[in-house]
Amino acid sequence: MMLRTALVCLTLYAGSLGAQTAPIDKKATKETRNLYTNLQKLAKKGTMFGHQDDLGYGVNWRAEVGRSDVKEVVGEYPAVFGWDLGRIEFDSTHEIDGIPFESQRKFVEQVYAQGGVNTFSWHLNNPTDPTKTSWDKVDFTIRKLFSEPQARQRYDAWLDRVAAYFKSLKGPKGEAIPVIFRPFHEHTGSWFWWGKDHATVAEYVQLWRYTVEYLRDKKDVHNVLYAYSTDRFPTKEEYLERYPGDAYIDIVGFDIYHRPQPGQPDHFVANTRQMVEILKEVGQEKKKVYAITETGLEKLPQPNWWTQVLAPIIKNAGLSYVLVWRNGNPGHFYAPYAGQATAEDFKKFSQQSDVYLQKKTAAAQLYR
Repeated sequence: MMLRTALVCLTLYAGSLGAQTAPIDKKATKETRNLYTNLQKLAKKGTMFGHQDDLGYGVNWRAEVGRSDVKEVVGEYPAVFGWDLGRIEFDSTHEIDGIPFESQRKFVEQVYAQGGVNTFSWHLNNPTDPTKTSWDKVDFTIRKLFSEPQARQRYDAWLDRVAAYFKSLKGPKGEAIPVIFRPFHEHTGSWFWWGKDHATVAEYVQLWRYTVEYLRDKKDVHNVLYAYSTDRFPTKEEYLERYPGDAYIDIVGFDIYHRPQPGQPDHFVANTRQMVEILKEVGQEKKKVYAITETGLEKLPQPNWWTQVLAPIIKNAGLSYVLVWRNGNPGHFYAPYAGQATAEDFKKFSQQSDVYLQKKTAAAQLYR
């Protein structure tokens, strides 16, 4: 009787494990698997707040150890830190916004040590014509990439550098630091060479799958979660139009920026919340983590933007994180800094029980 009970319990336990979602990489490291599981658990309690390039620079400062505009406002770092790989394809010493890759690597290590999450975008140049940037609109780039051997070899070499960089990110015990990789984002728009008007659905899917398979299977990169990130979308069908498939995606998300027009009705909260509900449906159906991967209001002219705009969008949505864009200069910033008009409102936002910055996120022990 006891043996039968034990077997039943073991069967139920194994079944429950099988029902849990896991990274698409079957060889993902223990820390990467733990991160994915814990991102799902934490999303049931609240949403992590993120900021692009938070440790690298801020409004009126750059490369000052320990500085963070967010920390100077609320006394702690964000939970999620966005970085970019742009220029790694040229083996450059600095990424696209001027942070040395050696410094970026140290920042990634710091974030991991303090229990936060690192996520990477990649504004890469055009592999068929490296003199052209991400923003140079060139039709049929992906088609040429897979039909012209020289372009394919060039792209492979670029991926080799990405793979080497991801594998170089190490924790204190030599473990590979898990990161989220969000390539070819905002593809439902057409401002990048991989965008909707410059490639067919099949071509975009081919590029995505090739990239994942090359890094995961050919280069043995096993500390990466892959994030699919559109621009705005009106329907679930449009969101999924270029979706590469469940076997190639760990995280689903979208980018959306608040750009109110003087004298015009502002439907940003309602429209974005509608997209969040669609994303929630997708995430739950596909058992994927879901997030707002980029957002913000440039220069933050609305004093209550955090509590009256962002908070209603993320409330009870099950979002893993929301990331605002970088603080590049006094005319281009998306997070508050000391003395900025929304600083007090951001403090109120950060104190909400369902908003997670560094301290509460660290307590969740995402990598264990």
